[in-house]
Amino acid sequence: MKQVKMGNTNWTASAVALGIMRMEALSVDDATKSLQTAVDAGINFVDSADIYGMGKSEENFGQALKQSGIARDKLFIQSKGGIVTDPARSHGSFVFGQRYDFSKQHILEAVDGILERMQIDYLDSFLLHRPDPLMEPDQIAAAFDELQMAGKVRHFGVSNFNPQQFMLVQEAVSQKLLINQLQFSIAHTGMVDFGMHTNMKDERSIDHDGGLLEFARRKGLTIQAWSPFQYGMFEGTFIDSPKYQELNDLLAKLAEKYHTSKNGIAVAWILRHPANMQVLLGTMTPEHIADSAAGADIELTKQEWYDVYFAAGNDLP
Repeated sequence: MKQVKMGNTNWTASAVALGIMRMEALSVDDATKSLQTAVDAGINFVDSADIYGMGKSEENFGQALKQSGIARDKLFIQSKGGIVTDPARSHGSFVFGQRYDFSKQHILEAVDGILERMQIDYLDSFLLHRPDPLMEPDQIAAAFDELQMAGKVRHFGVSNFNPQQFMLVQEAVSQKLLINQLQFSIAHTGMVDFGMHTNMKDERSIDHDGGLLEFARRKGLTIQAWSPFQYGMFEGTFIDSPKYQELNDLLAKLAEKYHTSKNGIAVAWILRHPANMQVLLGTMTPEHIADSAAGADIELTKQEWYDVYFAAGNDLP
């Protein structure tokens, strides 16, 4: 599988990663099958968060990793922390927070909990899960230093941070932040729309993110694209959705040309962008893992990339 650099480093990993948010709903046997399918497809990067399934996803992953016999050092394992969950509003895969907490104590306790649930000794990367308006950078820096010196975390990054929030943390910590995990898909293209509609007054010209895409490219960050098949946060997938008939017709046509699936083309579309992106799959269905991962080795033409963009309802100013 195509490899991508993680940040501006020599650390390379598979261009497609397995996100385990929904692993909480699987038996250990099924979780093992999903993990093995991913590895067989060339995926060597796993993404999690301490809140997924209220911790159950990481427990299932830890047992699946052990049952699979896959060596720990054959995988890059990442998790996220900083959200204090609200059990009253959370159920299954849908977990909501009551606050964010980037205090040193919470970060350290979060990582210890992750390692215990996953039955591993270290994380390859740890991300701050969503920006905390009350974050104190010196607390984050102290936590990161302690985690790195203890050998519990090798690399660090953030998730859903705008450029100013990113720099607020980066200027305080001694480690280089390598990753920003952001929602991006054919049907969630705000980062691209804004740049194309510069100096215009239409809705797509509104910058919701502070120039995130260009900022990431200038800083050499890896953008990890989450929800690569979604058209909203929880609304559903655009694959086979009647709301996106024109898009699905084109995806099917391209899938036939490249001998892959519509999911594979959707992955290839994200990876065709010259920003350093990695696609996070959220599915636990083995066949969907395999056919989506196949898109990593397909390179769409520039015209095909634009055609897919248009078919999703976007325009060219």
